[in-house]
Amino acid sequence: MVFITVMSLVSFEDNNSLDINIPYFDKLVHFTFYFIASMLGGLFGREISKGHIAKAKVLGISFVGLVLYGIIIEVIQSYMTTYRSGELMDVMANSTGTLLGTLLIMGVFSKRSGLKWEN
Repeated sequence: MVFITVMSLVSFEDNNSLDINIPYFDKLVHFTFYFIASMLGGLFGREISKGHIAKAKVLGISFVGLVLYGIIIEVIQSYMTTYRSGELMDVMANSTGTLLGTLLIMGVFSKRSGLKWEN
């Protein structure tokens, strides 16, 4: 989460960067960061609870926490920095990445996969 915070709030404006313009690349980056964060959050919750807290509860807390975190970061970008702007589409990319990462963890620990949430 420290990595996401730093990457979200640091200015990357410099004159040495390449002028490569890939449409919606920043949205892909947002999606990827939150996709990975949601998977790590789910796995962290499982390990810290040793599987004694229900999968739905752990993943629900992780999901809501990451969505709120993404909104807070966008608000901070919008109101507390002069070099970044908060965007609704970034919130949507963050939330979509969080949702799909959460669904992947749910699938990994489903009855069909053979992996058990409980230890």
